[in-house]
Amino acid sequence: MPHKLRKIRKKRGSRTQGYGRVGQHRKSGSKGKRKVGRHKHLWSYVLSHEPDYFKKKGFVSPRSLKRRVRIINVGELADLAWKILQEKGLAEGETLKLNLKELGYNKLLGKGRINIPVHVNVESYSETAMKKIEAAGGKILAEE
Repeated sequence: MPHKLRKIRKKRGSRTQGYGRVGQHRKSGSKGKRKVGRHKHLWSYVLSHEPDYFKKKGFVSPRSLKRRVRIINVGELADLAWKILQEKGLAEGETLKLNLKELGYNKLLGKGRINIPVHVNVESYSETAMKKIEAAGGKILAEE
């Protein structure tokens, strides 16, 4: 929060502002790596001796490169299937087909219960999820 009681307000008028001899904290030594004239009269020097002077440096966080996995559990899938069955009004013998990629999910996990036969189209799935869906009379169609 800005306020008027900053340290520099006390130092104003003291010529060196607490940096000792006049001229300290003024030359290129206090500017880090940045050197004067690199984009102007020293441009030919940069081209021949320091071609990477203006290059971006740093690193990319591995977390940002990681693919985001959106999961859904078998129990949540059962709730979703029940809602869709009520909307569509399918008969008893028909199986419901769900494409989880279109719904925004790319992995199916096995937590919960399902008793509705469902054909699920999904990128990846766990073994328990496959067993539970097959026990309910459904099938998993994995995308390759």
